[in-house]
Amino acid sequence: MKRTVFLPLLIILGCAGATMAQDQPPRLTPEQLRKGATLYPNNGLADEDPMPLVKKYEGLRMTDVLDAMQAIGLQDRGVMDKTIRPLWRDNTDKVAHRFYGVAITFQYLPTNRPAAGKMPYEEFRKWHGHWYQTYAPETFAELIKPGHALVIDAQGIENTGFVGSNNALGWYSRGMTGVVTNGNCRDTDELILEKIPVYSKYQGGGTRPGRIESGAINTPIVVGGVLVRPGDFIVADGDGVIVVPREHVDEVAKIAWDIAKGDKASRRKLYEKTKKGIDATVK
Repeated sequence: MKRTVFLPLLIILGCAGATMAQDQPPRLTPEQLRKGATLYPNNGLADEDPMPLVKKYEGLRMTDVLDAMQAIGLQDRGVMDKTIRPLWRDNTDKVAHRFYGVAITFQYLPTNRPAAGKMPYEEFRKWHGHWYQTYAPETFAELIKPGHALVIDAQGIENTGFVGSNNALGWYSRGMTGVVTNGNCRDTDELILEKIPVYSKYQGGGTRPGRIESGAINTPIVVGGVLVRPGDFIVADGDGVIVVPREHVDEVAKIAWDIAKGDKASRRKLYEKTKKGIDATVK
C-alpha cells in the first residue's frame, strides 16, 4: 500500500521539480546586471509567415475569442481595457475595422533631450529630420509582413501622435493588418478615409522630434493593462482588443470557431423567424 502511494508521489514531485527548474529566474553576472537586461522570458518574433494564422482566425469576433480563452482556463486574460477603442467603425457586412494579426511590439520613451528652440525654418527642418533618423526611427517597419499587427507602447505619453496618416499607410502597404496603441493617433480624418484599422487611447498630438525616442523593439510590453509579447496574436473589433498568447493560438481558434458557428446557426433561425434580412454575420 505504501509503495503504491509513494511511486505516484515521486512522479508528481519529479514533474513539479522539472517545471520549477524551467521557471527559474535568469542567472546574470553582476556585470550583466549593471548593463541592464530584460528579465521576462522573450523569444522575440519568429521569422515565419503570419498569414496562415490570420486565415485561421479571420471571421471570428473578439467575443468568440474571449469565450474560447475562458474555456481553456484563461478567463479575463488578454483583454485590453476599455480606453483602447477603434478610431472608426464600418457598419457594412465587411466589418472592415475588425483585424487579426501576429504582434510586432515597439516601445517609445519620453525624451530628456532639449527641444529645438527658436531657429530658422530650414535649420528646424534639418533638426526635425535628424531626430527621426537618429533618436526615433521606425526600426520595426522593415520587419512587417502581410499578417503582422503593430502594437505600440506609448508609456503614458499624451503629447505625441504615434500613428498618423502617412506612417500608418506606409506600414499598411507592407501588409500590416492593423495597429494598437495606448497613445495617440493623429491625422484622424485622413486615417478614417484610408480605412486603416487603428485602435488607440487618444487622438491628436505632435510629431516625435523633441518629444520621444525609440525605446525597444520586440520585447514584452504592456498596452491597455495587458502583457503583449512579440508573436502573440491580436484580435480587434468594435468590442475591443484581445491578446491570445502564442502558445494557445491553435486551441483558442478551434474553440472560438465552435462557439461562433453555434451562435451563427442560432441567430440565423431568429433572423428567419423575425423576417430580418440575412447578413454576412450568419452565413
